[in-house]
Amino acid sequence: MQKNSQNFSMQEALHLANSEAGQRLLALLKETNDPGVRQAMQKASAGDYSSIRENLASLMRSEQVQQLLKELEDTHG
Repeated sequence: MQKNSQNFSMQEALHLANSEAGQRLLALLKETNDPGVRQAMQKASAGDYSSIRENLASLMRSEQVQQLLKELEDTHG
């Protein structure tokens, strides 16, 4: 199976989520007061990932999140 940045296994996702940068990213997401982010996280925790991209779009552009994503990519990319 071919993989790309939008198509990775659950094992890979768990590995990223359990990494130091992944944990910091999750903590940042949990701390946000943005209702769209909270809604996306609630849906994702219930297994519904359909709207996560649009709900997290503005947060994903923040400098802090971009730095954490770069760390994840450098470490696990």
